[in-house]
Amino acid sequence: MSFLLGFSHLATLQVFLFEGILLMFLITMTGNFLIILVATTDPALHTPMYYFLKNLALIEICFTLNIVPKMLVDLLLERKVISFSACALQLYFVIFFVTSECFLLGAMAYDRYVAICHPLHYTTAMNRRVCLHMVIACWIAGIPLSVGLTGWLFSYPFCGSKEIKHFFCDIAPVLDLVCSDTYLFELLVFIATVLIVLIPFVLIAASYIQIIHAILQMPSSEGRRKAFFTCIAHLVVVTLFYCTTGLIHLKPKSRLLVKSRKLVALSYTVVTPMLNPIIYSLRNKEVKHALRKTFGKRQFSKMNLPR
Repeated sequence: MSFLLGFSHLATLQVFLFEGILLMFLITMTGNFLIILVATTDPALHTPMYYFLKNLALIEICFTLNIVPKMLVDLLLERKVISFSACALQLYFVIFFVTSECFLLGAMAYDRYVAICHPLHYTTAMNRRVCLHMVIACWIAGIPLSVGLTGWLFSYPFCGSKEIKHFFCDIAPVLDLVCSDTYLFELLVFIATVLIVLIPFVLIAASYIQIIHAILQMPSSEGRRKAFFTCIAHLVVVTLFYCTTGLIHLKPKSRLLVKSRKLVALSYTVVTPMLNPIIYSLRNKEVKHALRKTFGKRQFSKMNLPR
């Protein structure tokens, strides 16, 4: 049995933190569920872009449910307990969803690259079969790493304090409890982080440089504005997610991160999932139109029910 210290050092702010995180949790759930709803029901959104967004929303929902409900309960309780097996399971899903999201963000960037830089080949290059295979690959990619890292980490002997200095079971705080040499494990985490986080991020950034160059060549100012806004918004969220994830996992035992890792982790576990539906879709005219059409139909059907 272990204890999640969470934000116990901010005892006077526990209620404020609970209310703020609860609000962000509700916005995250509502926004991402709406994305899935309209992208599934509206034929106008049955495109590769919204197919990827729908899967991103599903990952954000699952990732948030894996961490935030437990964190909210712990903010209200004095004894913040988590079992050994529950901690391992939570870590497994953290690694799984973060890895899957890294690859999915890369797939989304590739989709935008083909759409803007090679519009004549977009329909054939991003057909339904290709999109399905890309999404399946993104989901499956997280399994080997999450199984391997979680199994290896929890095979180490734990000694001394059982206090996990974090609000959920992540690699760095759990690694602090290990009392044997973890050099090889840390090296593998470093290599995995470079391969899964930094390299895709560099490729995404390179893709967006070409996308922005293509946007500047567009004759229509309205087309340039719409494409530029979509790309910049996507790049902001991608940067926030990749940089915070990389900062946490590139050097998991870094003493410089012990005090700040909670705030850094809070950004990609609570803030980013809340911002994604807002930045990617809910400010998009197509999604707004789909929402009005979906809920307008339901309201109309309710008004016409026989009494």
